[in-house]
Amino acid sequence: MSSRHAGRGQRRGKIFHAPWEQAFEKILTPFEEFVHRQTTGGLLLMASAILALIMANSFLAPFYQHLVHLPLAISIGDWRLEKSLQHWINDGLMALFFFVVGLELKREILAGELAAPRQALLPIVAAIGGMVVPVLVYLGITLGLDSGSDQSASDAALRGWGIPMATDIAFAIGVLVLLADRVPKSLITFLVALAIVDDLGAVLVIALFYTEQLVWEALLAAAGVMAVLVCCNLIGIRQPLPYFLLGVLLWFALLKSGVHATLAGVLTAFAIPARPKYDPARFSEHVRELMTRFDASYARDARIMTNDELRAVVRTLENGVHKVETPLQRLEHDLHLPVAFLVVPLFAFFNSGIPMEIGTLADTLSQPVTLGVVLGLVVGKFVGIAGACWLALRFGFGQLPAGTRFVQVAGVGLLAGIGFTMAIFIAELGFGSQQPEYLLMAKTGILFASLFSGLAGYLWLRILSPKGSVTDQNHSQPGVGDE
Repeated sequence: MSSRHAGRGQRRGKIFHAPWEQAFEKILTPFEEFVHRQTTGGLLLMASAILALIMANSFLAPFYQHLVHLPLAISIGDWRLEKSLQHWINDGLMALFFFVVGLELKREILAGELAAPRQALLPIVAAIGGMVVPVLVYLGITLGLDSGSDQSASDAALRGWGIPMATDIAFAIGVLVLLADRVPKSLITFLVALAIVDDLGAVLVIALFYTEQLVWEALLAAAGVMAVLVCCNLIGIRQPLPYFLLGVLLWFALLKSGVHATLAGVLTAFAIPARPKYDPARFSEHVRELMTRFDASYARDARIMTNDELRAVVRTLENGVHKVETPLQRLEHDLHLPVAFLVVPLFAFFNSGIPMEIGTLADTLSQPVTLGVVLGLVVGKFVGIAGACWLALRFGFGQLPAGTRFVQVAGVGLLAGIGFTMAIFIAELGFGSQQPEYLLMAKTGILFASLFSGLAGYLWLRILSPKGSVTDQNHSQPGVGDE
């Protein structure tokens, strides 16, 4: 046999694998794929934030500030919509982020960790504790502003109460994945469920408490668009284009209504159909028929460029795969990559450029707003999550994730103090350009709290979860008092 034919034989015998073949053969569950993307996205998010900090504190600071405030406009005839580049990202691109958050929320509620009440109870209780206690910590500190300060300054500081509620799922999962050989997978699942409930809480807080003066005409228009979206779902429209076009209209209506426009992403996501078109048995039968035709056609001519029948079979198979998935799952899969690798890093880059002067850093960290954010995220999240879980387990509500110990759940409470993306977003809503000094304090607090929580949570779990203990933990589920 010639070397040429031997090479072919090796390829057919799977001795040789091209990179795309190895990727094709590797099967990842949706959860594994989700965690992998969150971890990679977290690293890119960190790099974007560091780059912004370097630029804002170097000779590139004027260029960075010019870029952030660069005006961009969309105009059609006499109509014109103009915002800074930062605002286009925060109000426009972040709507895609909230769209993916909405898809994740809907999937978790219908078929994920939040679908089974017994299984969902502990992360829900933990998330509630992790939202309420940080708010109380922040209010307790900022209410202690000097009595000599004017009332308007005190009221302005209180607008940041929602900042320490938020958990950055990408960063938190990224840290936990570094400990994958020490903690059970169920602990990562617990963190994902907790963070998704936390996201839902943040969305509700933004909608209810960080809303400007309402314009009822625009709000009624938004309600009308939402009604059309629901009708599209009910009559069985599965193509994403109508939903995206209506979502853009909903975004514009909310933008004019005073409600934050990014909430259009969540509302549109909840209208996306979650029902597959094919039933599993019919799909399996159809795939077998197609693969029989594929093998027969492949035996006649292996080149897909010249074999029209082979190409037609592959295209039919692709269309069938698209239809067997629900539109919700497919959109979540397709959009997770651009959102995690483009939208969120851009948001981090345009919002993390905090000018820091060593001489005034200590003074900034001692300000009530900064202390409220730092202690709210670090102490409030830990006490709220660990305390709520302890109470729930003590009184028989919920159960620990399989193979975990309470001390590991408490470690997740530390990791949840990584606020970053959503915390910065709420800080922009709370303070914005009206209180730039408070916005600077809040962002400084978010950065320091996220760094401390990430390191503390990592060390806590690393020390209290010995390497190689995962296998042993999966056979038992200790109680609250186990160490």
